[in-house]
Amino acid sequence: MSEALSVAVMVSALKAESQTTNLPAPAPLPLIPKAVLLFDIDGVIRDVSGSYRRAIVETVHHFCGWRPEPAVIDALKGEGCWNNDWDASLELLRRHGHQPLPEREQLVAVFSGHYFGGDPEEDPGSWTGFIGQEPLLVERPFFERLEAAGLLWGFVSGAEPPSARFVLERRLGLSDPPLIAMGEAPDKPDPTGLIRLAEQLSGRPAGAGGVPTLYLGDTVADVITVTRARQRHPQQPYLSLAVAPPHLHNAPSRSAYESALRRAGADQILERTSDLTPDLVERWLQQLG
Repeated sequence: MSEALSVAVMVSALKAESQTTNLPAPAPLPLIPKAVLLFDIDGVIRDVSGSYRRAIVETVHHFCGWRPEPAVIDALKGEGCWNNDWDASLELLRRHGHQPLPEREQLVAVFSGHYFGGDPEEDPGSWTGFIGQEPLLVERPFFERLEAAGLLWGFVSGAEPPSARFVLERRLGLSDPPLIAMGEAPDKPDPTGLIRLAEQLSGRPAGAGGVPTLYLGDTVADVITVTRARQRHPQQPYLSLAVAPPHLHNAPSRSAYESALRRAGADQILERTSDLTPDLVERWLQQLG
């Protein structure tokens, strides 16, 4: 983690008129942030209904000729254990009765061909896949307002690192954003990545005296991630924030989806990511006591 993640009080080197010694100025004291606010990326920062979700559909269709409806994918994701879209695609094939199931490496290659449309490690300018069809759900000033209010922020996502960096750095224009992506921690709902990044950003270990940590996601797995973080560190203040993915915003099934998020343990449900403001976070922190 880069030094840009640490936070310190800037102490003036100027001396008061009454100062009569040549002692050096005291060392800067660490500034305790109000909170650490972490975000999922897919469905929270960008709309992936026409990219990752579509890649699931086309990958399944490639192998068995069936295109699962969005409600089928939502139901699978609602089980809380299919955060990885490669695994979700394979599970849909299994439930549809397709035999023999493809090797994982074969499925990943087909999925990446649809999603990236090129080598993920090459210049994004050469990509021709669905990743080019991802509307942003927030813009850079959203994060600038959080930072100005003394809130640290970062991202814990199951997206592949090239995809995550593409949206955060190229699309949003964030410089070296704090990020844990696929392969950098166990898949959610394992809370290891969430806990690790919150500790790195705040400079404090999770537990009693830890900085309040809020995580905004759009799936049951995201909510369970926070629940399991609490189980590991019962004295650490955690809040689970949730938002329905964009493809459900005007759908009759949105209410049922949000109810599932609440049953899984979401503390707050947002209408959209952009509704999250420093004032709202401050209000929730006051409720934590």
